[in-house]
Parts: sequence; C-alpha cells; structure tokens
Amino acid sequence: MGFFTPQRITWLYHVNPAFKFIVFVLLLCVALINRNFEFALNQMIVYLLVLILFCGYSWKKTALLLLPFLFVFMSTATSMILFGKGEHMWWTWGLIRISEESFFRGMVLGLKTCSCGMMGMVFALTSKPILFFYALMQQFRMPPKFAYSFIASIRMLPMIMDEFHIRSNVLKIRGKRYARGVKGWYQRLSQYAIPLLAQSIRRAQRVAVAMEAKRFQMSSSRSRTYYYTTSYSRFDAAFIAVMLFLVTFAFVLSD
Repeated sequence: MGFFTPQRITWLYHVNPAFKFIVFVLLLCVALINRNFEFALNQMIVYLLVLILFCGYSWKKTALLLLPFLFVFMSTATSMILFGKGEHMWWTWGLIRISEESFFRGMVLGLKTCSCGMMGMVFALTSKPILFFYALMQQFRMPPKFAYSFIASIRMLPMIMDEFHIRSNVLKIRGKRYARGVKGWYQRLSQYAIPLLAQSIRRAQRVAVAMEAKRFQMSSSRSRTYYYTTSYSRFDAAFIAVMLFLVTFAFVLSD
C-alpha cells in the first residue's frame, strides 16, 4: 500500500468532489477575512479534527502530514510577532520589537495559514483528481476540452518521471561527468531540459490531435457520455450540514 492510500474509506470520500471544492473555497474566504484570535483558533481546531477523524489515515501518517504545518505556523507567526508594531510593547532588542498587538496578529496569521492548509489537505486526501474534473464537467458545466486537458496533463506526469529516470540511467551508463559549481548545474540542465521538453511537446501535440479528432472543441452544450458519472447524494447534504455546524460552533465559542 502506498503512503497516500487511506486505511479506511470514510463518508467524506463519497461527497461530490466539485461540491466539496466549492464549500472549502467558501470556508477559505471565511478564514482569510477573519481577524479574531479566538475564532481563528477554534477554526484551526475544527479543521484539525476533520483531518484526523474523517480522512481515514492512521495516526502515524496523520502525524507525519501535520509536521509541515508546525513549520508553517512558526514561520508565518514569528515573522509578524518579532517585527510588528503596537502600542503595548512587551520586549525590544535591536530590530526585534514584540508587542501585544503584533503577538496576536502573528498568532492569527499563523492559525489562518494552518486552517487553509488543513482544508487543502482534507480536500486533497479525500478527493480523486479524475472524479473532481468529471464532477466539474457534469455538475458545473466546465467545457470538456479544458477538463480533459487537465486530466491528460495529470496522466502525463508519471511518463515524464519515467523519462527522467531513463535519461539519468543512460547518462550514467555513458559515464557522463559534470563540473562542480554553477557550471555543473548548467550542464545537467542542458542534458535533461531539452530532451524532456522535446518529448513533452511531441506528446502534447499527439494529445491535441487526438482530442480534436474526438471533437472536444465542440460546445459543452452538446450532450456527451462519460466513463465516470458523478451526482449529488445524501453525503453532500451531510457534508454541508456538518461543516456549517462546526464553523458556527467555532464562531459561537469565540464570543
């Protein structure tokens, strides 16, 4: 099993991916415009609970996924705390000026950053990219030529990685040596960038011709059939109800 394979499938995996994306975007806007420290803290706790309880991963994997958020919180919060402005000064030393106002502004900034990151993590871990674009086409009327272009680009990423490894092995077999320093980096870039770029252009051209032959340039109003069908279900109603309840509960606790 891969690292990003969930231990169990929760109800959050059955929510319509496009609908889930819209809800998370709205919650992201709420987190961004908020300036209240207690509400920001409650939001972060709520999204942390959603990530731990409903993503279906073991506690070890969840802990590993949460480690970057600690670094993000420290980096964003300290940049505002140490160099902020305010009337009630707590401590000064050279360029460092810590005040009561800068402390709370930094904490709010760090909490909002963590909240946004956790929402994105929940969406990424519980949504399949293919179903997400199919849902955009079927429920939100995204033109198929754009949606299938994104799907094709996602499918091409493993091919590009395979070509990169093949290129590396070929250069090793040929005994290619590089200089040290900046010149060596330039040599590596020239050895990898041009062949990989040329292969990507050829592949993109073949995909474009195939999509044009399949009449993907036609208007999205024409009826189409889909390999995967997506729709709304009771899980979508449960999702919006749960998220509204959690955000409202976090707001009420902040008063």
